[in-house]
Amino acid sequence: MATDQQNLNYNPNAAADPQAGIFGLPYSFDDAKVIYLPVPWEATTSYGGGTSHGPEAILNASSQMDVFDLDVKNPYLAGLHAHAISPEMFELNRRSKILAQTIIEAYGEIDHLPALQKNLDLVNAASATLNHFVRQEVSTIFQAKKIPGLIGGDHSTPFGAFQAAAENYPEYGILHFDAHSDTRKAYLGFEHSHASIMYNAATKIPQIKKIVQVGIRDFCEEEYQFTSSQKDKFQVYYDQQLSAKKMDGKSFASIAEEIVSKLPDHVWVSFDIDGLDPRYCPHTGTPVPGGLDYHEAIQIVRSLAKSGKKIIGFDVVEVAPTLDSQSNPIEVNQANDEWDANVGMRLLYKLSAFALASQKICAWNSDHNSI
Repeated sequence: MATDQQNLNYNPNAAADPQAGIFGLPYSFDDAKVIYLPVPWEATTSYGGGTSHGPEAILNASSQMDVFDLDVKNPYLAGLHAHAISPEMFELNRRSKILAQTIIEAYGEIDHLPALQKNLDLVNAASATLNHFVRQEVSTIFQAKKIPGLIGGDHSTPFGAFQAAAENYPEYGILHFDAHSDTRKAYLGFEHSHASIMYNAATKIPQIKKIVQVGIRDFCEEEYQFTSSQKDKFQVYYDQQLSAKKMDGKSFASIAEEIVSKLPDHVWVSFDIDGLDPRYCPHTGTPVPGGLDYHEAIQIVRSLAKSGKKIIGFDVVEVAPTLDSQSNPIEVNQANDEWDANVGMRLLYKLSAFALASQKICAWNSDHNSI
């Protein structure tokens, strides 16, 4: 692994090579400490689409970012590498999304339509295949003593990563940024819906001891009752409550410290981009008014990394390029607007830096005005 710029033969002050890897970096799997797994999946998306193209959009946009960081000293020198997007998973997503749309459009009559029940079974089987793929890939990353970072895709995609983390950590927590609770049980009949990821994490992976949710502002009564009934498992910071704390004059730094205090020593960060104010992610599938400012979200993860707790992995999901309303709604025009991918790739880099600092692989940048 390269340890300095001279040995790396890379100039961070020059324009990035668009033919190089993520963020314009030249690392291979063996050289890198952070490994990104792109997961082009949105089979069960029930509203806006496009997140299956999120990984490609983030990878394409990443070369436009400067890698210097005020918080963490040269995190790129630890090595950042992205796997290629799996064409098999992309094709499985395409086929499964077509089947899923028939179920979404006819929901309520599925019990009387055997063909739709067959479609539902096929979609659930495809989701199981996707989960197995992600679990295997992330397990390999953990076994190589590297830090996994998943790039979605919709929010169902990290379930296999959560399973892989459970194989390596007997206890851990999830710091969950989102506009939505994602605690519906088999939403629309899909066992691994994007709306069910935290329900599945809480009920199917016993190694997950705590899920701290931040920015939640769109949820049904059943979800509210579920998380409220499991106070040992869930700590929810609703967006309305966070706003009230700020209006009452409480500093966001102290709010961030409170949030971090509820987490165990080992933490996976699961970041749905719609946890942010929609001005940062206008094309995500289900944007909701309100949400965190970008720097508020960064402050929470910064506080986590500085707390002495270990970030064991992370995901960034629900980033979508611009939808082209004139084309097939399943398809996406990636050329119109890079804004969502721009925000997503910068968030990905900061999560990488903080994960490296939390594991003491990279030092804090004391030479500059880091908070």
